Amino acid sequence: MEAASLPAAVSSVTLPSGPGTCSSSPSPNGAGSSTPGGAVLASREPPLSAFAVLVVTLLVLLIVATLLWNLLVLVTILRVRSFHRVPHNLVASTAVSDVLVAAVVMPLSLVSELTDGRRWRLGRNLCHTWISFDVLCCTASIWNVTAIALDRYWTITRHLQYTLRARRRASALMIALTWALSALISLAPLLFGWGEAYDARLQRCQVSQEPSYAVFSTCGAFYLPLGVVLFVYWKIYKAAKLRFSRRLRRGTVLPLPATTQVKGVPREAEEVSASRHCQARASWREQKEQRAAVMVGILIGVFVLCWTPFFVAELISPFCACSLPPTWKSVFLWLGYSNSFFNPLIYTAFNKNYNDAFKNFFTKQE
Repeated sequence: MEAASLPAAVSSVTLPSGPGTCSSSPSPNGAGSSTPGGAVLASREPPLSAFAVLVVTLLVLLIVATLLWNLLVLVTILRVRSFHRVPHNLVASTAVSDVLVAAVVMPLSLVSELTDGRRWRLGRNLCHTWISFDVLCCTASIWNVTAIALDRYWTITRHLQYTLRARRRASALMIALTWALSALISLAPLLFGWGEAYDARLQRCQVSQEPSYAVFSTCGAFYLPLGVVLFVYWKIYKAAKLRFSRRLRRGTVLPLPATTQVKGVPREAEEVSASRHCQARASWREQKEQRAAVMVGILIGVFVLCWTPFFVAELISPFCACSLPPTWKSVFLWLGYSNSFFNPLIYTAFNKNYNDAFKNFFTKQE
């Protein structure tokens, strides 16, 4: 995407200064004139080009699709009684954070995108609200993905110790920690005076530019969960590889019980039947764990692809004078937001119960 092809209203996008937030700086082109008292006079916005209209249309469609798909997941979990348990509470927590991203964060970000020079004209209170929700919801979405990956990891590697009761307690604890940590990261500037988000003179709304807060927020919102999910997937891969080798070894001795079945001895026939039943259950569990491992792998892969460019640039920016072109900053930001759209697609695509529930939901509505 060429920066020159965008109008000033779109090409003046700057990189957010915190997890999931946008920073802004006055543009020398069409930024308005200053009065002797320091007030900034708004100039007429340049008309959008056809390409800019296409980009804005795609962003609006992304917002609507993200909102509707996550709402569908939430409604399905609430309506279907069998979904009122682990791991669907983790999925519901993720959907809540992604709904808030689509309903609150993304629309205000789009409004800021369309403002020449990305000036914030909605006041100080709404600026603080937007920044806080941005950091809160995006951080919670990332940590909810981490919680789902951990739950699948413990289910695969510790299915005997990870009982239903332990799973319920672990999921409740992970949900509570997810939202508590996200709230701490988002509210830290307001609670501890860690920088100011709103600049009335420059009409700028951005998260605190303090380098120490940049390290704290990016590590807490991305790099720490990134380390956790990469470790989890490595352990899942090792466990799957070990089970595959065991299955190959079992395959060399499985034909032996079949020879005893020919003798027609009832006791031996029962033993053969029990053995086959155990083998069928083991095979079913392995297939289920394989689907879970694939789902976790895709979930983690999409999460890394969506958020890594943004957070790498976000961590580097406060410590150097370099700056990415505005177009790329905007691309990195909305690529991160798009993770909230992909999350429900991934963890429902690998669960037949969700697909059946969706079909029943729309059938009943008709």
